[in-house]
Amino acid sequence: MRLLFVALFLVKTVFVSAQATLNPDTVKAGQFDMGKMWTFDTPPQEYFQKTYGFTPDQKWFDEVRLSSLRFADYCSASFVSASGLVMTNHHCARESGTGVQRKGENLNATGFFAKTLAEERKVENLYVDQLLKIEDITTRVQASMSSGKTEAEQLQLREREFASIKQEFGNQPEWKGLELQTITFYNGGRYALYGFKRYNDVRLVLMPELDLGFFGGDPDNFTYPRYALDFSFFRVYDNGKPLKTTHFFKFNPNGIREGEPVFVTGNPGSTERLKTVAELEFDRDLKIPYILQLLRNRADALQVYNAKAKSDSIQNEIFSFENSLKAYGGQLEGLRDPYLIARKGAFEQQFKADAQRLEGGRGQGRLSTGSGKKTETANGSASGATGSRFDVNLKLWDNIASNVSELRKYYKDNTYLSPSELSRGDLLVFAHLLVTYADVARQNPGRAEQVKELLQTPKLTDRALEEAYLAAHLSEAQAALGNDDPYVKAALNGKSPKEAAAYLMNNTKMNDQGYINDLVTKGPAAISGDNDPLLALARISVPRYQEASAATKAIAGRQTVLRSNLGRLLYEVYGTGIPPDATFSLRINDGIVKGFPYNGTMAPYQTTFSGLYDRYYSFNGKFPWSLPKRWLNPPAELLRQPMCFVSTNDIIGGNSGSPLINKNREAVGLAFDGNMESLPGSFIFVPDKNRTVSVNTGAIVASMRYIYKAERLVKELVGK
Repeated sequence: MRLLFVALFLVKTVFVSAQATLNPDTVKAGQFDMGKMWTFDTPPQEYFQKTYGFTPDQKWFDEVRLSSLRFADYCSASFVSASGLVMTNHHCARESGTGVQRKGENLNATGFFAKTLAEERKVENLYVDQLLKIEDITTRVQASMSSGKTEAEQLQLREREFASIKQEFGNQPEWKGLELQTITFYNGGRYALYGFKRYNDVRLVLMPELDLGFFGGDPDNFTYPRYALDFSFFRVYDNGKPLKTTHFFKFNPNGIREGEPVFVTGNPGSTERLKTVAELEFDRDLKIPYILQLLRNRADALQVYNAKAKSDSIQNEIFSFENSLKAYGGQLEGLRDPYLIARKGAFEQQFKADAQRLEGGRGQGRLSTGSGKKTETANGSASGATGSRFDVNLKLWDNIASNVSELRKYYKDNTYLSPSELSRGDLLVFAHLLVTYADVARQNPGRAEQVKELLQTPKLTDRALEEAYLAAHLSEAQAALGNDDPYVKAALNGKSPKEAAAYLMNNTKMNDQGYINDLVTKGPAAISGDNDPLLALARISVPRYQEASAATKAIAGRQTVLRSNLGRLLYEVYGTGIPPDATFSLRINDGIVKGFPYNGTMAPYQTTFSGLYDRYYSFNGKFPWSLPKRWLNPPAELLRQPMCFVSTNDIIGGNSGSPLINKNREAVGLAFDGNMESLPGSFIFVPDKNRTVSVNTGAIVASMRYIYKAERLVKELVGK
């Protein structure tokens, strides 16, 4: 035991020493730090050939694009049969699925399977989008902005040009009837117009029970090995009949092999990999700690409330908060990792050097990346071979850093005093609105009538929940602004945040509509002189918030243009060799099926159903490791079937529901999560640690065959 203690002490000492002696000057940027989310505008044909030994032609990419879908405005999906069958995640389908349940049903508990076409249930207001048309509009949009003198003018000109382009293309026969969207790449380095075919008749076909779709719940979230059946099926109908399509991914339930290349096609929501180090340090020091504090306190308050309410919608909100807490927590951990920040700094320095070399006419041939390797565009050609189209302004980084420094001054007032119900509660936000109305009524009586229409007292979900939100806000404001801050002093008045919240709730009349109507009738002077304690707080916070908000908006406008210029410079220097940040637009990314070291051992590349039952019995069947009755006596054949697997693909939120396909365009998996090591992926992609977690298509077929008895779907998917 003593030897073990000494060994652990030595390991800890060496680790701390290594962290303390990290020399950022020796750190190199990774080849794929900016990720692998390639666009279909410039598909990486030669890169795939060089990396994986196969050369997909344009038809291959077209078929992949046309088989891929955007699921509403929050997830991804795909066609997986010639009869319009759509595959996505259970957690993407949960709201839609439970929305079609009928009186006496509990689809979270029982799941759903339509045994016949007639039993497939239409989901109101659900749609899927298929990307049909792509048009490069970069030159036109950038030219339209050139006459703008200020940042605000440039952005206004850009929005005007977007509207003009949509109107013009919307009248062309081949674009008519499509949903048109302008897509920004590289923060403005490139622009595209996308045309989507929207399908509005979408019906639920199969959804597993919550116990399977969310097996392991929040504790297992962002972890691996994993045992969740996070899948669901819908069907697109056209003129009342199942859609007939030739664009779909054939199911291959036996297609996963370790080391095999796989491709994820979906709609990653948002990444910020082009952010400068100064911006990332701002997120590390202020933005993300605040978000984590906010989410933790609100999730705790909702847990207490829902212990009595037993509401599925509130429980889903709690799930969402807990999911975000892990995601932001992992991101913050990455931002606090000096090695990762040093890698971002190394890329920044290399970017500057390559830009200078290009501008100086020495950019002939391929440009060096921070990894010491040569950068190629996605199609293998060298980018930037003839020099820059515009002057390289190396002060971009300094100007962005200056803006960030200015932003820090206003962050607390702009954040902690903002009129946000989630952060401050409904009644305090209503008091904020009432004080704002009084100010507007004095300065612009005509506009005051518009604000007056909003002065309806909020209907509280629960008084105790409102008080808990208010107490959390006061605690957060106290920690951020300090005890000597006038707002904090007035709010607490010598009390604890919890005591102060109770006092404020007991003495405010912000939920009395008659009282509010009387104040409004008496006019601005009455509102300004009223002694309601929440109004008194609002009179302190409103002018401070307005000043901070105006300054923040002005800084954000300048920052938007600077980021756009930085994005244009990145594209000018590296071309499509570096893919753009995620923008919830269709991408394809590549990786291989591969396990990884974790917790002192190895995570296998795939798991089996037997592991599901091990988790169930290890936790004595307690939620979230519980199983429905029909799952408790599985056939032996099911236990050896593959369940989930991991690969080195680059995904982020929005990729939920993305299919994993092989070189033959066969669906071999369904992405639903990443591992803990993938959470810094919002700002940097680290492929040696990052893993995508997917449901094996073999697991989907096995569950339908052995448990759900969904033979008609098995036959539709695999033909037998």
